[in-house]
Amino acid sequence: MKRILALALTLSFAACTAEPPAAPSAPAAPAPAEQPIDANALSANGWGPLRIGMTMAEITAALGPDANPNAVGGADPAVCTQFRPERAPEGMLLMVENGVLSRITLMRTNVLKTDRGFGLGDSAAAIKAAYGADAIATPHKYIGLPAEYITAWVNLRPTEYVQDANARGIVYETDAQGIVRQIHAGGPSIQLVEGCS
Repeated sequence: MKRILALALTLSFAACTAEPPAAPSAPAAPAPAEQPIDANALSANGWGPLRIGMTMAEITAALGPDANPNAVGGADPAVCTQFRPERAPEGMLLMVENGVLSRITLMRTNVLKTDRGFGLGDSAAAIKAAYGADAIATPHKYIGLPAEYITAWVNLRPTEYVQDANARGIVYETDAQGIVRQIHAGGPSIQLVEGCS
C-alpha cells in the first residue's frame, strides 16, 4: 500500500512540475519569392508582343512590315518565309510557315536572353548543366564537334525529332568552340537547320 501511495505522490508531483509550454517560436522566414520571368525574354512560346501561332497580319500590327521586303526569305514565301519586322530587335529573324509564326531566331549581335537567362555567347556546358535531362544534344550538321544543337522541349520529353505542331521548345546552336551563336524558339521548325528547308 505504501508503494502505491508513493507512486501516486510521485505521479502527482511530476504532473505539477511538468515543463512549461514552449515559448512561441519566431515566425518562419518567408519562402523566397520566385523570380519573375523577364517580359522581354525569349521563351518557347514567343517574345514580347510575338506569340508562336500568330498570323502575318498580327505580326505586322505588333512590329511592322518586313524591314527588307526585297530580300528572299524562302523559296516559296506562301509556304515558308523568314524576315525581320521593322520594329524587331537587330539580329531577330522570324519564320512564318503557312501564314503563321512558327519560329523566332536570335543571331549576330542580338542581346536578348531566353527565359532561362541564356543568350548568344553563352557556353554549351552552362546550358547543359542548367537544363540537365530536359535537353538533348545532337551534332551540328555542318561543323564538327563540339558544335551541336542543344534542344529543350517544354511540353514533352526530349526526343530526336519532333513533328507535333503543338510542341514548343528552344534550340541553342553552338559553334566549334561550344559557344551559342544562334537561338531558335517556337514549334517543330526550330529543328530546321537551313532556314525554310
